[in-house]
Amino acid sequence: MMAQHLDAVIEIERAAHSHPWAESLLRDLNGRGACHHVLTVQDEVVGYFYAQNIVGEVTLLNLAVAPKAQGQGFGQRLLTGFIEQCDAASAESAWLEVRESNHTAIALYQQAGFNEIDRRRGYYPTSNGKEDAIIMSMMFFSFA
Repeated sequence: MMAQHLDAVIEIERAAHSHPWAESLLRDLNGRGACHHVLTVQDEVVGYFYAQNIVGEVTLLNLAVAPKAQGQGFGQRLLTGFIEQCDAASAESAWLEVRESNHTAIALYQQAGFNEIDRRRGYYPTSNGKEDAIIMSMMFFSFA
């Protein structure tokens, strides 16, 4: 992800999430352990992920696909790219959290090998209250 991608990323973030990240967070490309990527199709940003690698523990912080591009496998491609990045960095584990109502994302993460580890009760705001965050993890094993 580079600075020229940020306006498109911000637009997707606002369209894809009910409670989007603050623009200042999205524009911070050089935070500690930052490893953020975009997916482009014909030079148009269709999705992205924000991740952080701290001493072999990689956290998927945010993944989104533009609403008009959803259902075309781009979420899977982004997740595969994230996992490949973890592998290239010799990560020990990958972590993420997801809204309990986001069944499509949960199925995608489970299919990739993530498992539910825990829940944060009432973590995410909703239009009529709060919902749980499901914490998921994937462990990487090295037999070297």
